[in-house]
Amino acid sequence: MRKKTPARLYYSITEVAGVTGVPAHVLRYWETEFKALRPKKNRAGNRIYRSGDIKLLLLIKKLLYEDGFTIAGAKKKLPQAKGDPDVQKQARRTKHDDVLDSLRRDLVELRDLLEKA
Repeated sequence: MRKKTPARLYYSITEVAGVTGVPAHVLRYWETEFKALRPKKNRAGNRIYRSGDIKLLLLIKKLLYEDGFTIAGAKKKLPQAKGDPDVQKQARRTKHDDVLDSLRRDLVELRDLLEKA
């Protein structure tokens, strides 16, 4: 199950691992395999991901885990999949689902606070 994505410009590898459901060591491995995946690093040398990086990771995850592609097959399919309307629809749906989950959690928290008052 995906966790809430904080609304920020940059995300740590731990946050991205939580959102995507992919362990950090796998994310680092994918960086070596997929040239399109190149998160920047901050002054401390830590990876910082942007929302576009997260969308790309979710696409790679879909190709590998759901569609059953090998790494080599996913590399070939990736440029085609980026322009695929079904893939874009899936990414939008995922983003909306995260927003709805976040709102739901916030409302439950608010309800709990009001019940205590």
